[in-house]
Amino acid sequence: MEQVTIKDIARICGVGVSTVSRAINNHPDINPETKNMINRVIREQGYVPNNSARNLKRTEAKSIAVLVKGMNNPFFTSMVKSIEKEIKQKKYAMVLHHVEYDEDEIDVALELIKEKRLKGIIFLGGYFKHSSEKLGYLNVPFILSTAGGIGETMNQAMYSTITVDDRKESYQIVEYLIQSGHRKIAMLSASRQDESIGKLRLEGYKKALEEHGISFRQELIKSMDETVEPYSMENGYQATRQLLDSKEEFTALYAISDMMAVGALRAIHEAGKRVPEDYSVVGFDGIDIGKYCIPTITTVNQPIEEMAKETIGLLFDIIAGKKKHQHKVFSGEIVIRESTKSI
Repeated sequence: MEQVTIKDIARICGVGVSTVSRAINNHPDINPETKNMINRVIREQGYVPNNSARNLKRTEAKSIAVLVKGMNNPFFTSMVKSIEKEIKQKKYAMVLHHVEYDEDEIDVALELIKEKRLKGIIFLGGYFKHSSEKLGYLNVPFILSTAGGIGETMNQAMYSTITVDDRKESYQIVEYLIQSGHRKIAMLSASRQDESIGKLRLEGYKKALEEHGISFRQELIKSMDETVEPYSMENGYQATRQLLDSKEEFTALYAISDMMAVGALRAIHEAGKRVPEDYSVVGFDGIDIGKYCIPTITTVNQPIEEMAKETIGLLFDIIAGKKKHQHKVFSGEIVIRESTKSI
């Protein structure tokens, strides 16, 4: 269950964080009606105020925050599970927090630092592009793991990154389709405003087409619906329906996440077509669901376990002063299954 913060209570009550703080601490400088309202919301939301600052001062903070954009994606579920295991082995506590796509993860992190007295932070997923000045507000070590669109102007000495090369891996899965004889390759992409992982995977797709003499056709690109959960089965289903309804010819479909590929399978089945007999389908991520679909899904497998262990291991080394910030890129692996065929 997601942790309720003082910021959430302030938003629900329509007051400032400082007003909530005064109500919690029985400060005389607050309207009694406002105080009663705030206390009622605190009870309803199950909010636990920052327990005994005096006690916190006497004990060393031993918490690591994991901030996730895309909590419903099973890829991040697997990452979080692996990270939690490593954190527990170190006798630390994990503070898990879901960050909405329109939220600023730095603002969220700053609030958690104040409330939880963190030792470090891991940011999973999303689009991370902030000024060095804003990053400087974070007074604990942090690592960007599986995040995309990292700003080139950010001072790399201030943080670490653990990623795959999304552009390169996207290129390779599209090249695999081309080498299998496909030249009319459609794509289920991120929204047009996406500046993160979706953009990198689209660039890899375009590069593969260009280097093999295949013209890029915008008509074969179907973007996610911004009103639907990003990278979800529903988004993959809807985008594939649009593609099929457009009557554009294609022989292969590249979905930029396995979850979207699962949705694509359903849309193709409902249209009376078959995979891979009529259309080959590939995904990206390597989550378990792809191994149990009918047909099983060809994909780019990201080394989740290795990336999770490297992420938390590096963070603890930085906390202990054993290492400085590092930037590591892992290689993906194309896993060929039943959803593709040569033509």
